[in-house]
Amino acid sequence: MSLSRRALLASAATALAQGAGAQSRPGAPVFSLRRGVNLWPWFSLTREFPAPRTDYAWPPYQLQRPVPTPHDLDRLRASGLDFARLPVDPGPFLAGAPKERAELMAQLRAAVAATLAAGLSLVLNIQANGATHHWNPTRLYATPEVPGLPAYRAFVADCAGMLSGFDASRVALEPVNEPPQGCSEAGWPMIQHGLLAAARSRAPNLTLVATGGCGSMVAGLLALDPQPLQGFAPLLFTFHFYEPYLFSHQGAPWMQEPVYRALNSVPWPASEGSLATTLAAVRRRMDQDAERSAVQKRSAYEETERVLKVYFDADPARPFIDRYLASVKAWGDRHGIAPARILMGEFGALRSDARYVAAAAADRARYIRDVRSSAEAFGFPWAFWNAFDGMGMIEDTSRAFDPAIVSALGLAMPRG
Repeated sequence: MSLSRRALLASAATALAQGAGAQSRPGAPVFSLRRGVNLWPWFSLTREFPAPRTDYAWPPYQLQRPVPTPHDLDRLRASGLDFARLPVDPGPFLAGAPKERAELMAQLRAAVAATLAAGLSLVLNIQANGATHHWNPTRLYATPEVPGLPAYRAFVADCAGMLSGFDASRVALEPVNEPPQGCSEAGWPMIQHGLLAAARSRAPNLTLVATGGCGSMVAGLLALDPQPLQGFAPLLFTFHFYEPYLFSHQGAPWMQEPVYRALNSVPWPASEGSLATTLAAVRRRMDQDAERSAVQKRSAYEETERVLKVYFDADPARPFIDRYLASVKAWGDRHGIAPARILMGEFGALRSDARYVAAAAADRARYIRDVRSSAEAFGFPWAFWNAFDGMGMIEDTSRAFDPAIVSALGLAMPRG
């Protein structure tokens, strides 16, 4: 028997109150969430000028990027999602003149309003782009001393002030995406403390979202001491889950390691395929690569063979995921943080190209189902990456929903 939306929200609110200790400010509305999706690249994919310039063309975001329409947002809500995570590249805001910055903030405010109007709550995530040559994480918050940190901190405060104009029970602010610092690096807690303080100074009741270092991976959250942050309540904590990367990022062109470029046909679970089959597919992909030399390809193949042997020997399946998420649950238990306050803010897997789509689609759906099911079993809310792009649930041009991914996420196919 399915619960009503009102019952679900009441249940989530109860879970937030229980085990949260003194995790909410007196009179602060409770921000609850359960199942969400990321809305990249609505405020991402920029048109920056090459170095030495540090500014952007106007408008600063690529004109052909997929942007959700009100109809798209309505269908996301109709599928059973209750919130969206909206990544925002801060570069255009930081580089823009006051008039441009005001216009961009008005556009961002309108996007928040449109999302809420569709019945979705919203987590606004400030997501600096590591591929940008100037306004990137290294320049903005790599250490407490970087010159870009004060401007970034001011932008966090501005976003908090903007969100304070909305219903505090339906919006939250996540000041950083995937911090680049090491899991236990001392600088990250100091930086995060300052960013949360800046946000809280402008929005006393806004829910804020904290994370660990090393790219918001599980290991980063486990290394985070949440006690110094409790004064910033209402507060959620977040982590991202893409393990094992050999599966979720196979074929990813942006990965630096040479293994990923030709990687394909990696099955999920591992028992659905074999080392020999996957290596044969890797060889075919490498044979078609005209950009790398024979020496480079031979070296990449040897490394690929080594890591894939480890993958198949480990035989990853649903228990592999459960062990990771059990460690997150144990971290929360140690610190008195209820599972409903720990957001799995990103998870997903890259589509393989058309040559392998039949097998890869089934593997991808199985993986997404397993991660989603494990998160729900532990009581963690989640946000799938992504609505659009090569990891999405909606085709960029036709705006058709992928039935296999909708099913894997435990959602319903929306009409229209």
